[in-house]
Formats: sequence, structure tokens, C-alpha cells
Amino acid sequence: MTPYTKTTASANKQTVEHKWLVVDAANQTLGRLASQIAQLLRGKHKASYTPHVDCGDYVIVINAEQIFLDPKRAEKKEYYHNTLYPGGARFRSFKKLKQENPGEIIQLAVAGMLPKTILGKQLIKKLYVYAGADHKHAAQQPVPYPLRFDSAKG
Repeated sequence: MTPYTKTTASANKQTVEHKWLVVDAANQTLGRLASQIAQLLRGKHKASYTPHVDCGDYVIVINAEQIFLDPKRAEKKEYYHNTLYPGGARFRSFKKLKQENPGEIIQLAVAGMLPKTILGKQLIKKLYVYAGADHKHAAQQPVPYPLRFDSAKG
């Protein structure tokens, strides 16, 4: 065997170890937070990352109601859904959604950054978002994850 024929270890379902991480969304910008969460779910922060395998960790997001978005952007942003019936276009504004269900804002932002495949559907199921500071996953012993961007401008 020559010294140039080294094999790269590829992760698979049996070799991947999933951790539980807690991310605090208080005063975080939506897009920057969502991109970091998507990387954690995908497993890109690990050395054993393999694109076609679920290498990521479980992510618990707390304080979703304190998410930050530029005031002009918050006024204009609308979430679109179509029921596939004639005249079935449904629009919800960012402000209304933040009052009713702030966790859905982060869910939608992260889901838009994951692959649109079966793997992406598996990954989004590992995201748990809570509006307040409490969560029900203490039994999993989650570890706080420090974010790269500490806080929003505002």
C-alpha cells in the first residue's frame, strides 16, 4: 500500500453521536441565528460531517419571543402559504406571527435553510423552539451552545 492511498472515514447512522444543545435567541438577529441553527442541525460543526447522513445535534431554542428583526423589515415581512384551492393564498405578517406563535418564525427560517429532501424533513424534527426561557428537555441534559454573534444592533 502506497502512502497516498488513505481512506476517509465516512459517517453513518451507527457511528454518529447526537448531542442536545440549548440556544438562547434573546436579542438575536433572525437570519444570523437561523443560519447557525441550520448548521448545528446539519452537523457541519463536526469533523465527521457527511452530507448524506444525519450528523447533526438536537437543538432547543429558548426565548424565541425576543428575536430581533430590523424595524423596517419587520413591517414589510409577510409569510405566504397557499391552500392549493382557487383564491387560497394566505398571508401572515411578521408582527402578527410574533404575537401569536414566535416559535414558528424560527422554525420557518431554519427550514428554509435546510435541504428540501427527506433528510431535511428529518433534520427539522430535531429542532424544538420555545417562546419563553423554560423547556421540557431537562432529562436529555442539554448543553448551552455559545453563538458566534452575541447580540443584535438594536
